Amino acid sequence: MNQLSRRALLAGLAAAPVAATAQPAWRPTRPVRLIAPYTPGGGADTLARLLAQPMSEILGQPFVVENRPGAGGSIGAGEVAKAAPDGHTLMCDASAHVVNPAVLRDLPFDYRTAFSYISQVSVIPMIVLVPASSPANTLAELIDMLKREPGLPYGSAGNATAPHMATVLMLARAGVQATHVPYRGGSAALPDLLAGALSFTLGTVPYSVELIRNRRVKALAVTSATRVSSVPDVPTIAESGYPGYELNEWNGLYGPAGLPAPAVQAIYQAAKTALDDPRVKDRLGALGAIGLGSDPATFTRFVTEQRDLMARLVRENNIAAE
Repeated sequence: MNQLSRRALLAGLAAAPVAATAQPAWRPTRPVRLIAPYTPGGGADTLARLLAQPMSEILGQPFVVENRPGAGGSIGAGEVAKAAPDGHTLMCDASAHVVNPAVLRDLPFDYRTAFSYISQVSVIPMIVLVPASSPANTLAELIDMLKREPGLPYGSAGNATAPHMATVLMLARAGVQATHVPYRGGSAALPDLLAGALSFTLGTVPYSVELIRNRRVKALAVTSATRVSSVPDVPTIAESGYPGYELNEWNGLYGPAGLPAPAVQAIYQAAKTALDDPRVKDRLGALGAIGLGSDPATFTRFVTEQRDLMARLVRENNIAAE
């Protein structure tokens, strides 16, 4: 997504306040720091800024987004981990949150115990893309190609990123191998995909849809549990012969460990109210994301399951951080 479109979305949200339906039992007493542990313009940063305005209105204090990038998100996460658990320092983190414990060493905090889990706020499906010239028209045909030529190259946004991990899981489920070519971001792999130098890659929705519509690439399957509305004719990987497959990019809302239950509940309710607003849903849709707003208990179970899955994939495939 380009910066101009992103700014327009954020400006539109700021001009359209979201009304709270009930007064929360807990409220912040000063501005809330909402840390995005990545550079500006990425998914977690953009989502944090989309939520900041309506959550400010609901909870009665400004939510100030701060970027703390570095080390795969662990620098910003470390700042939140050591913050006072009073509800005034929060974090919007991406799915790297569950990969980092398996690939990063000597961290000054433990991802498993350093955070309070508030809500999974979004899901961002990915799409299996092949060049327009590829003989594969379905995921089954791509898998057959990989069985015949197990060394075929595929691109990803980088080692241990969501597209890489989703591909590793797909290949493991299919029982095939391919050669990983990491890039610095998903869009960086597109020129080589378009030129036919890569057999496939996983792309997120926003930068994939136009390429699909213009027939510059072919879309074989999506990584989500259900089909994606912007590409409704593209089946899921689960539908394509791998029942139960689902692995997406996603974002979650966290606080430091020990955050009191009333604060967790109030912040969760504020996030859910914001995500349920049709205007926010529309803006998320433009980003290729689906608002979720799971409750803290559900989010805790999800993070635990995802962390265990990522640890297994990292161990079995000798994956290392870049």
